[in-house]
Amino acid sequence: VAAAVLASSLESVLGSRGCANRVFDILELLQADEEDVILSAIRTCSRLFGALLERGELFVGQLPDPEPSLTDDYSAEDKYKIWMRHRYNSCVNCLAELMGHESFQVKELSLSTLMKFVELEGKYPLVKAEFKGSFPRELLKLIVENLIPCEEDSSLLISHFQEYMEYDDVRYFVMKAVAENVGQVMQKTKEVPLPVYQQNVFSLISPISMPNKENELVNFMPWFNSLFSFPLSLQEHKRAFERMWLGFLKHKLPTGLYKKVLVILHDSILPYLNEPTLMIDFLTVAYDIGGAISLLALNGLFVLIHQHNLEYPDFYKKLYSLLDPSIYHVKYRARFFHLANLFLSSSHLPAYLVAAFIKRLSRLALTAPPQALLMVIPFICNLFRRHPACKILVHRPGGPEDLSEDPYIMDEEEPSESRALESSLWELQTLQSHYHPDVAQAAAVVNQSLSELEDDISDLLELSAYELFDRELKKKATSVPLEFEQVRGLFGKKNSLFAEHFALE
Repeated sequence: VAAAVLASSLESVLGSRGCANRVFDILELLQADEEDVILSAIRTCSRLFGALLERGELFVGQLPDPEPSLTDDYSAEDKYKIWMRHRYNSCVNCLAELMGHESFQVKELSLSTLMKFVELEGKYPLVKAEFKGSFPRELLKLIVENLIPCEEDSSLLISHFQEYMEYDDVRYFVMKAVAENVGQVMQKTKEVPLPVYQQNVFSLISPISMPNKENELVNFMPWFNSLFSFPLSLQEHKRAFERMWLGFLKHKLPTGLYKKVLVILHDSILPYLNEPTLMIDFLTVAYDIGGAISLLALNGLFVLIHQHNLEYPDFYKKLYSLLDPSIYHVKYRARFFHLANLFLSSSHLPAYLVAAFIKRLSRLALTAPPQALLMVIPFICNLFRRHPACKILVHRPGGPEDLSEDPYIMDEEEPSESRALESSLWELQTLQSHYHPDVAQAAAVVNQSLSELEDDISDLLELSAYELFDRELKKKATSVPLEFEQVRGLFGKKNSLFAEHFALE
């Protein structure tokens, strides 16, 4: 029945202006309870208003609100076009609401229909512009607003929207709409984090792929022409991109989102900012959070320090404070040691500072898993090669008989006050008795004079317990014991009490 009503109404409205009121039958079915009826109504609206836009039967310009009455000074033609433009607006608002429908099919069809209207409004503008053609910003702003709701995770719908972000003009206005929307929403909530909303925003903006050169700005909506009244320069794109990200990141984020942002920051965000140093506030806040988030913030800081000459006070003190037992266990361990290797590569660093890093890494190594030890021991040896003044830690005879006699102060936050250079590297000597033969062998390297060539630790950064176990399984034994003592009792000891009362059968 609904399909027949829709088909009949569509034919009547497009066939005769006298039947214009039948448009209400179509709009009413957009709010039906049955999913298939709603889908049919959306397709009918798409055909109806698509045809009206192409025919030029919708009012162009500032729409009179409220609708003009019979006595108002408008021609019959204008009254019809104004009336139908109001119906079109009702349809657009209803489709925007349906982007939050429980059925994903309804959401997806509503989105694609609205984006079809974006294309048609670009081709047949509903606003009077000085130039030929204009972008339907308000319609796109409405779509963006409903793509990033505050209460519902819309990441799946956003993934379907990404195909439209390949168009340079759509991407440009989406970035501007997001920046505006974030400002409005976060202002209403008094800066309190909105985990669902902020995750939706991140899902929308994180895949944005920015062009690198001016001549790459060539992919526009099909109706594009060179007479647009908005800037399409790479500089403007970068400015919109920068405002969007800075606007998003200036508000407090949920903890999990900090990690997601920091993972992509150095590759997908910093290279496309006009002024990357504006990110320092966000990175400083992230760096002060601690744990894995601080480790990830190092990447961004590294880019700013090395490529943009950023001066970061107490950087090495903060890097030193990140050295705690978790660094050998977190999943970002490889990234942290890669960056730490870069930061400690300069031969101009004072010996006391490098010695403090060596001592703390060695002390923490006493409780580290074998896969981490096989990476950190060559790391420490490389520090000795770069800074020969620290070799005194190895050559100072003997270690303290009692741990409390070690002059190194493990809890000291300031590396210069840790007295690391007065200590000895007894920790590596201890690791020479490690239960894992590879670790014991690696630790024994310090007993000999180190070669000048640094060890390549890049392959060791990602070493896992599984790989270590797999490596042991593949080893071929060169010698095997020919004599052994047969196991007796429960625990295998000769004169054990258990051996008298229990037997293995």
